[in-house]
This record gives sequence, structure tokens and C-alpha cells, in this order.
Amino acid sequence: MDSRIPRLRRKLARIPHTPGRSHSFGEERHGFRLGPRLPEARAAAFEAEHDVEVPGPYRDFLTLLGGSGAAPYYGLIPLQGCTLFTMDPATAGVGPRGFHRAHRPTRRGDLFLHVVERGCSDLVLLGVTGPLAGRVLIGNADGFWGPTVSSARDFLAWYERWLDHLAAGRDDRDLGLTSPGLRAQPIRPARAVAH
Repeated sequence: MDSRIPRLRRKLARIPHTPGRSHSFGEERHGFRLGPRLPEARAAAFEAEHDVEVPGPYRDFLTLLGGSGAAPYYGLIPLQGCTLFTMDPATAGVGPRGFHRAHRPTRRGDLFLHVVERGCSDLVLLGVTGPLAGRVLIGNADGFWGPTVSSARDFLAWYERWLDHLAAGRDDRDLGLTSPGLRAQPIRPARAVAH
């Protein structure tokens, strides 16, 4: 077990639920409580059904801490309700990149799992394949803004940063969910090295 799991459990237990605590829509839905843990068999079934491997730190969170609930905005989406997305291709001068739902089977583009409900067409995603695998991104499905990539190295680090911000009296607006963010750049093919 990742040593961060018990620490996250303790940190979450110390954050009292008070209405308006995080100054974001949806927190009343989860009340800063996690739902039941996800059984390993259901995690494996999701992976088999979608032909993906869920990043280890996120899977550990779901199976060892809670399968839904306490997270920014409306909270963690239960894994069976998560949707896979691909990032729209970069187009010079057009603006931010959006996301489209990935319909199975897909091998085109990197895959991102919608893990936190933010509302409307705003997305909190977890990279599942490609160079951003394991990283949390925020963006807008329609490309109205973003995407940005969290500097946190994985889901557990991102979640702990959120808990630390709440414990320090900061809210979701301060966190911006990235703290700080990196603009998602188009993936460029590796250049051949001349010998």
C-alpha cells in the first residue's frame, strides 16, 4: 500500500464539513465524505471492459480509501460512471484544445478519464495513456479554456494538495486545481539524432 493512503485518510477526517467550505458548487453533494471503497474485482472489470489500465495511485485511492465522494466541486465520480476522452488535436491559432468522448475501440490519441464532476462542459481528467498518464488535467470539453496540467506527479499528490489547501483555509478558487498549471502542449514526434 502507498504510504500516502493512511495520511490522506487522516487529513480528510480533520476537515470539517461546513456549508460553503470550498466556495465551489457541489460540495454539499459529498459533504467531504468518501463513498465506499471500490472492490478490486470491479476495478479489474472496468479495465477489461475499456481495455485500459487505471493509473496505480488513482486505483489505490479508489480501492483503499473511497470509490466516490470528497473531492473538489461535485466530487469523485464512481469509476463505473467515468468516461474516457481524447484531447482534440492542436490547431495553430485556433485557441485552447477541447476534449471528445472516446468511443471504444480507440487507439487514436491519448486517453483521459473524467474523474471529478465539475459541472457543465468543464472536466477534471486523469491521463490514462500517453505522456500525461497519471497526471491530472483540467479543461473544457468544448475548448473554451485550458487545458492545464497539474504539477502534482500523480492523483494522490494532487488530492493531498487539495486537502492541504482546505486545511490552510484556502478554497477551490485558490487552488485552481493545478497550483501551478502547465499548458498542455501538442505532442511532437521525437526527432532523429544524426550520427
